[in-house]
Amino acid sequence: MSLPFIGPEAEAEMGWLALTDALAAAHDLPKAEVGDTFLYRGNDTLLNRAAWIDGLGSLVKTATVFPGNAALGKPSINGGVTFYSDATGEAEALLDFHLVTKWKTAGDSLLAARRLARPDSRRILVVGAGTVAGSLIEAYSAAFPEARFTIWNRSADRAKALAVQVGAEVATDLETAVGAADIITSATMAKEPVIRGDWLRPGQHIDLIGAFNPHMREADDVAMSRARLFVDSRDTTLEHIGELIAPLASGAISRDDVLADYYDLAGFRRNEGDITLFKNGGGAHLDLMTARYILDAAGVS
Repeated sequence: MSLPFIGPEAEAEMGWLALTDALAAAHDLPKAEVGDTFLYRGNDTLLNRAAWIDGLGSLVKTATVFPGNAALGKPSINGGVTFYSDATGEAEALLDFHLVTKWKTAGDSLLAARRLARPDSRRILVVGAGTVAGSLIEAYSAAFPEARFTIWNRSADRAKALAVQVGAEVATDLETAVGAADIITSATMAKEPVIRGDWLRPGQHIDLIGAFNPHMREADDVAMSRARLFVDSRDTTLEHIGELIAPLASGAISRDDVLADYYDLAGFRRNEGDITLFKNGGGAHLDLMTARYILDAAGVS
């Protein structure tokens, strides 16, 4: 018996706000068990992520991250996703890797922004011009329909190409663009900070996506120390991602400065004038929750 395959056609039945509501509801279930393994070859990565949530099911997601693919005109990230029955452990469905990754990654950030960003945010800066950047613009547009988008990227040509595609503006100076934005969402492969805390002002929300291993980070210690900090999961960020590892090691922040994760959504709140900063760690449990939402939207029980 062949497994159903859920591909991009499922997007016709999906919505960003509905996904974030599903992610929030899934965090009321028993806490996920998550296991990650990383294998490296130079700059290339083979990442296996597995998650199991009692009452929801289990999932294994394999990702290959080959940064050099961009020069070949190919996606830098590829892989596969398998969803397993919670009742029997049988494989129930195969899902398109890029579909799950797109919706999980941008949906993860959007859930935090719906809780932490000012509802009247009108200027959104996207740092980076890769595949994720387009997904972020699509997702943020659902919750902030009156917002105008600006894109900054190290390669100006890539920023211009994406801007034409999505109807955004292009920033040439990152410091100026950060200062003008209400929301800054960053999805780069940076190993050294690109966002400086001295550039930030009260009332902003910063959404950090790109760093996924101990050697990567997008914001400096000053940004981390000035902001009220939130993460999607303490278990998959604090000791696993450079964004948190580095400032914890330097003493710029302490573990107590991370105020809440998604298992404490009530803690996701802001005060007037706060700078809020969210680290999107994108753990496998979020892939599992997203996959379940996709299957439900596609009518696969």
